[in-house]
Amino acid sequence: MIRFGDIITDWQKIFPSQMSADVIEVVISIAPLVLCFILYMVFWPLWKNYMRSKFLFETKHTLLEIRLPKDVFKSPLSMEVFLNAINNTADGSSFGAFWKSGERRPIYSLEIVSIEGRVKFFIRTEDRRKGGVTGALYSQYPGIEINEVEDYTRPVNFDPKVSKMWAAEFSLTKPDPYPIKTYIDYGLDKDPKEEYKIDPLTPMIEFLGSVGPNQQVWIQYIIRAHKNDQDKPGTFFGKTDLWKDEAKELVDKLMVRDPKTKVAGSKSKESDRITPPSLNEGEKDVIAAIERSISKPAFDVGIRGLYISPLDTFQTQFGVGGILSSFKQFNTENLNGFKPNGDMWIAQLKGVPWEDFKGYRRAKYSTWALDAFKRRSYFDPPWNDTKPLILNTEELATIFHFPGQVATTPTLDRVPSKKGQAPANIPI
Repeated sequence: MIRFGDIITDWQKIFPSQMSADVIEVVISIAPLVLCFILYMVFWPLWKNYMRSKFLFETKHTLLEIRLPKDVFKSPLSMEVFLNAINNTADGSSFGAFWKSGERRPIYSLEIVSIEGRVKFFIRTEDRRKGGVTGALYSQYPGIEINEVEDYTRPVNFDPKVSKMWAAEFSLTKPDPYPIKTYIDYGLDKDPKEEYKIDPLTPMIEFLGSVGPNQQVWIQYIIRAHKNDQDKPGTFFGKTDLWKDEAKELVDKLMVRDPKTKVAGSKSKESDRITPPSLNEGEKDVIAAIERSISKPAFDVGIRGLYISPLDTFQTQFGVGGILSSFKQFNTENLNGFKPNGDMWIAQLKGVPWEDFKGYRRAKYSTWALDAFKRRSYFDPPWNDTKPLILNTEELATIFHFPGQVATTPTLDRVPSKKGQAPANIPI
């Protein structure tokens, strides 16, 4: 049996008393620093979540409904200009501001909704920012109406005995730097005549307009400005933009650029060189698309789709298939596209009976999904577990913009008549 006294004796034999005293003194001297580090690692995340929750609780939000005029002759470039106006990375960047108030980058929710076939556009923003949002919208779309309305999600409740729901988040089919098929690829940057326009948003609007009574479809794009605040690999304090770093790596790989390739006759030991494999036209287009993509401001984006209906009218092929098909026109084989995130909510249920006994899992996931939609929670607790997509303003303007007359859906909510200004020569 080992005795404590024997351990002390052995320790004194190995380490002289003076050395032991020095070690103890060093340990005591650095103990406060170690304790501070441990407290920081434990309590800073708790304090951060507390301050963020406090800020969210105290911040009032406003839901704005945008009603379109009958004549919209604007290309999605107008929406891109609007998105540039709200691409604000300043708030929340200061450590002191966050420590004091929990301030963070502003978050917006761009929403396209069908309520029993009535198609509506909404933008949710902080109440203090609605003036900037409405001003930026009016500057690009003078004929629209913007009204502050009640949240359409509040009256909706889920009861598995009465209704059925499908909901999913979307992810990209390839890494973020690969862009989707944008309005520029469709030629809408040239602002052609209405009869020649091919608007990729039209299939989504047509589907939403065909939703039947007592059914709803919600599509939300929850966004915040993207910034280079990611931890730099291999460093403790360095910050970088992993999106652009990954894009440069992809371009180097496509062009077979090796920074360690030695160039004959060069005085430098290492130099950039493009090994000329004679890129085909498709590879050149991909490289050009990636470089154009990272040249524009970007947003962190969360994309969600929801379909809810009474049990007797729920149609998987119509509702679920309609939402999924609405995103296909943004997909390309050589670039990027959208797909459901199989790890989230109802999308992970395959319909096999033994995977979900009596529908308990579906009911639980449906309740969670509805809560996430109502909160518009994506970057903050409790629904902030998913890595956001990174889309630039061009891509975001492609999937959310106000369609012109090419969208003939009769249930698209438009202003009934065009407003005109009063004549300048009215007598006073």
